[in-house]
Amino acid sequence: MASGLELTLLLLGSAVLGVVAFRSLHLPPMLGYLAVGVLIGPHALGLAAETHSTHALAEFGVVFLMFSIGLEFSLSQLRAMRRIVFGLGLAQVVLTIVATVIGGLLLSMWAPQLHISWQAAFALGGALAMSSTAIVVKLLTERLELESEHGRRIIGILLFQDLAVVPLLILIPALAKDPENLVKTLAWAGVKAAAVLALLLFFGQKLMRSWFTLVAKRRSQELFMLNLLLVTLGAAWITERAGLSLALGAFVAGMLISETQFKHQVEEDIKPFRDVLLGLFFITIGMLLNVQLVLQHWWLVLLLLAVPVLLKFALIALLAKAFGSSDGVAMRTGLALAQAGEFGFVLLNMASGSKLIDPFLMQLVLASMVLSMLVAPFVIEKSDRIVMKLASNEWMMQSLQLTQLASRTMAAQKHVILAGFGRSGQSVATLLSDEKLPWYALDLDPERVQEAQAAGSSVSYGDAGRREALIAAGINRASALVITFADTRAALKVLHLVHELAPSLPVIVRSHDDSDLELLRQAGATEVVPEALESSLMLASHALVVVGVPLRRVVHRVQSARDERYASLRGYFHGASDLIDDPEHTYVRLHSVVLGEEAQAVGRRIDELGLDELQAEVSGIRRARMRIEPAPATVLQAGDVVVLRGSGDAVTRAEGRLL
Repeated sequence: MASGLELTLLLLGSAVLGVVAFRSLHLPPMLGYLAVGVLIGPHALGLAAETHSTHALAEFGVVFLMFSIGLEFSLSQLRAMRRIVFGLGLAQVVLTIVATVIGGLLLSMWAPQLHISWQAAFALGGALAMSSTAIVVKLLTERLELESEHGRRIIGILLFQDLAVVPLLILIPALAKDPENLVKTLAWAGVKAAAVLALLLFFGQKLMRSWFTLVAKRRSQELFMLNLLLVTLGAAWITERAGLSLALGAFVAGMLISETQFKHQVEEDIKPFRDVLLGLFFITIGMLLNVQLVLQHWWLVLLLLAVPVLLKFALIALLAKAFGSSDGVAMRTGLALAQAGEFGFVLLNMASGSKLIDPFLMQLVLASMVLSMLVAPFVIEKSDRIVMKLASNEWMMQSLQLTQLASRTMAAQKHVILAGFGRSGQSVATLLSDEKLPWYALDLDPERVQEAQAAGSSVSYGDAGRREALIAAGINRASALVITFADTRAALKVLHLVHELAPSLPVIVRSHDDSDLELLRQAGATEVVPEALESSLMLASHALVVVGVPLRRVVHRVQSARDERYASLRGYFHGASDLIDDPEHTYVRLHSVVLGEEAQAVGRRIDELGLDELQAEVSGIRRARMRIEPAPATVLQAGDVVVLRGSGDAVTRAEGRLL
């Protein structure tokens, strides 16, 4: 029997290895946690057993997950998307549960040996109704589809699924009680839930803002963090004492804080606790899986994988169609949400703990849910091809959109194409209009396109990452193309198409910082505008003006920095967190090296060191509290602090040569 420390080290070490492996395969970390749990669990290698400690850690993971969901709860967002959330989302969850209950009853009639009570079927239906927010949102973000028509429907359904977990957390434990007193049990649970929620919401709403303000005024990060944990776990304790779930109280606590000005700070502070504990929760879920039993009944697992996924896809697609979506949008929505989700595991675990579900069935359903989440990224990646094959009118719809786009731009000559019409795109469009220069924009947000078109703007619904859309926008007649979104992966896709269709067309690309500047330049970008560096220039110029530097000199300095292609600004001192974002050490960085008496560079000129061949350079020297501008003939002395600039590997090699 492993000690508490040994068990914790085993879980943490396994989690690290699992996440590294799955991130290397570009798969969600959650699947890595599940795989690790299966591997080290009592049914596989047997390195870890289910104990009270692991269950407690897992429960805390769910608490912080529900707290985060409550923190993201936005009344304004729900109001804006109410038709999708409370129409399409409600219908999807309710009909999935109803279909599962009916399926369970029919199965019990046809095969009495596989008897499933309606209470167990209800719990299974609730678990199967959930989809993975983590997987779907990540993939939609990468594909730039969050603001697309199907993206908005997907997000609306996911929002309702998150909300539906709250009543299901109350209902599932109540269903496990004495069937003869079920109505009384449910009514009593409802009364307790209403009383506790009213108490928390009524008093909590008034207390939360003033209490957090009082704590924040102490200006102590430690105190703020302690208070956050106290509020989260305190609310969870209140609901547990009322006979409800810990997660319900955490959700309410998050919802209350979401209405205060401290929401964003709390999100950042709670994230490490949530991610670590949630990872341990998924490991404990994986530990429940009996691999040997699953392999013995693999055909049942595949059946439970295929049938719910296909039925869920069909149900969501039909509902989306009933709510006015085209065939293509409906199918994309169904394909994205057909898999199981993280809350499904929460509900399944709760149902298993309440003895609602037979252990054998639990194993099969658990395995099928894990497999569905493993398959989901590949299905979403191929969704366009699948839809084009299944939807007979999808090709016609896309052709019509392209025809309309081509007809609008047919007369345009020497126009500027804007890829994206968000805030940046609209700012560029305004300046182009002021100079009487023609432009045309492509955007994937149907509402934004509709409103902009109604206002007379030259905007069409289209994806600049598609060859047909660029041709229809008149890329061969355009004078320039501006990529207004700061997404390197999507920008590279557009640049690749531009290189094929109009290699001489100037392309201006927006990026977050200078880390991908060379990559974008090599892909064909004429100019790359890094937001971080431009904001640095503006901050510096304002600071220089405020302290009395003449405006003409400031303008000259800013222009010189731009003319040098940001050479004097590129590179910055990196910390440990930057190494996580740049594991290959490819970003330009600055690094300070102190030359001791024994350093080989002491007494030598900079041009004698051969740093150029290492692709590194000396950007500055600090000597006796004075800064010296480096020159090839500068002789280095003992005690000098030499600032190197280059990639991580280049800087490391240069440091070795200096020392």
